[in-house]
Amino acid sequence: MSASGGGAGAGREIERVWTLSARPSIPAGAEVWEIEQGYLAPIAADEASLAKAGFPEGRLRRIVEPGGRERFFHTIKRGSGVVREETEREITREEFDAAWPRTAGRRLAKTRHRVREAVAGRELVWEIDFFHDLPLAMAEVELPDERAACPFPAWLAPVIAVEVSEDARYRNAALAMYGMP
Repeated sequence: MSASGGGAGAGREIERVWTLSARPSIPAGAEVWEIEQGYLAPIAADEASLAKAGFPEGRLRRIVEPGGRERFFHTIKRGSGVVREETEREITREEFDAAWPRTAGRRLAKTRHRVREAVAGRELVWEIDFFHDLPLAMAEVELPDERAACPFPAWLAPVIAVEVSEDARYRNAALAMYGMP
C-alpha cells in the first residue's frame, strides 16, 4: 500500500504534494476516508526490546473507509523528496492497539478525499487532506515516475498554493511531531 492506500508491500513512492489556499470544491463521487496516524517513538535497540515492541520504527495508521470499514497499517518510509522507499503492511487491530501508545505526542488526524481523474490516457488519484488540528489543507498525487506530468484538475487548480514535495517540514511525520512550519 502506498500513502494513498493503493497497494501492498515494499517499493518506491513517487509523490508530489502542494499546500492549498482554500478548500476546493470536491467533485461528487470522491471517496472520503478518516485517517488517524502516529509515529513510533524510538525504543532500545536490543533484540528483546525489538521483539516485544513488534514495530521498531515507522508509522501506524488507522483508516475508516466509506461504509465504516476500518483498516490498520504499519509503514516505513525512507528517503526524501518526490521519490522515497516505502514498505507497508496491513496489520490487525490488536497489533495496532498494542503499538499505538508508543505514538503519544506524535499523532495527527485528517479527512482525506480521494478523487480519480483521467489525465492523458491514465488515471491519477488526487488526495486532498484536511487536517483536524492544524490550519492546513494539502493535495497530493502519486505518479508512475518522477518525470510524469500531473496537470491540476479544474476543480483543484484555483486553490493550489505552494508545492512542498521537497520540503520535509510538510511531511506528515514532521507535522505530527512539530506542527505547522
